[in-house]
Order: sequence, then structure tokens, then C-alpha cells
Amino acid sequence: MSLSVDDVTELKKTLDEQGYVVVPQVVSREALARLGRELLDAYEKFEKFKGGGTLAGHLNCFPGERARFIYDQLAEVGLVDAVWAARPDLIQTFRVTTNFNLPGSVAQHYHMDGLFSENFVICNVAIVDITVENGAMDVLPGTNRDYMPFWQYALRRKYRLSRRVEMRQGDVMIRQSTLWHRGMPNRTASTRPMFSLTFGEQSGTVGDPFEGDTTFYNNWFTSSRFGIAREKVFVTAPALYSAYRFAKSLSGKRGYSSY
Repeated sequence: MSLSVDDVTELKKTLDEQGYVVVPQVVSREALARLGRELLDAYEKFEKFKGGGTLAGHLNCFPGERARFIYDQLAEVGLVDAVWAARPDLIQTFRVTTNFNLPGSVAQHYHMDGLFSENFVICNVAIVDITVENGAMDVLPGTNRDYMPFWQYALRRKYRLSRRVEMRQGDVMIRQSTLWHRGMPNRTASTRPMFSLTFGEQSGTVGDPFEGDTTFYNNWFTSSRFGIAREKVFVTAPALYSAYRFAKSLSGKRGYSSY
């Protein structure tokens, strides 16, 4: 598979209008199955990381060298060049991570990644089949186009745009960082990993983004006493947490944050 000029044009159009596009069967299923096993083994050896995000069931993982083949295959089919062609304004950085959606996880609140004023592009790769049952991402198409603080999102009832994005192992979802979305509950008995490669993020890596050992780290919440308390409120009283976000979003733009 390779992308033509027309493919790149259509990619850019869909990204601009809808905020995301799914490209099917890009990455080797066999290699991804092996990566999935290796990451789960690393998670067990990491003594099941207990940092921020554990209570909510959504963790971050840096996969390291073992995931390099994903970038190589994205580049081989032309997706890497297509992203740069669609977004020539992006700075030349990458960031690599993997989302671990644990069994029994809860639904996140709708959010965008980073700041609206620092828009970048994310490639999510399905390491395993991603279904509604194991936490397929919930997206709000078109919400990437205009800045919208949380109070406007709530009053406009943007959650009614909800669309679950199921993916087969090897599929790639390319999305704008400003697309509102949320992680969803994993109702299966198996951890669901999903690889992410970001293009043009301010905090991205200049140089080799895969250098380093596999490690797990916080997602959304810190492991401090305050962070744990905040995560408990989020898990046990999501309506209260939404009210907090609503109130906080009324004053100032905070760098065009979704809060």
C-alpha cells in the first residue's frame, strides 16, 4: 500500500472536517501480537504500576525499542510523509507512548489532548482488536475545528455527537489533538493496549523517539496524595468532577485548554 497525492489531499480534508480518519490494515498483525505479549509481560514485571490512572484504569506506557517496527511500517506505506504533507506547519518532533486500558476501567471525561493553540497530530495503532467491549475510543467528530472551553461543550451538549471507533489489529487512526474524545470502560478480563505516535507536539522528542527501556507512568492523575484524592473523586463522583471542570473553565482560557 502507498498513498497518492489524492490520498494525502483526502486525508487532510477529513482530518480538518471530522478530526480523525481510520486507515485499515497498515501494521503487521503478527508483529503487533508479539508486541502485545511483550508489553503485558513488562507490565507484570513492573509489579503492576500503581501510579496515577490506576484507579480509573487508564495507564501510560513508553514501549521503547520493541515498538520501532510500527514507525517503520507507517513510514513504508507513506503515512508518515502523508502526515507531514497534510500538516507542514508542525514542528519536527515525535513522542511515543502506549495506552493501557485495564479491566474494570471507567469512562474518562471528554477532553482534547494538550492545548488548542498547540495543535498536533496523533497516530493510534490497534495492537489488538479494539471493540466497544474492551474500550473503543469515544470521539466527537468536528469538535476539533473551533476552540471550546468545557462550559460551552456542556451547554451545547456536544456529547450527543458521540461515536465509538472500533479498530481491527493493525488499523491506524490518525486524529487531530484538538478532537474531543475519551477513553471508555474495558469490560473484558484482558488489558487492552493501544500504541500512539504523536507528530509535532511541543514536548515531543527531537531525535530517536524509541530510545530507552519500556516503562510505565501516570495518566491524567499524579501519584501524590492530592492526585490520588482527585482521582478518587473522578472515579466515585464523576458528576462532581464535571462540575469542577465546568466552574474552572468559566475563568480564563489557560492557554486554550479544554478546561
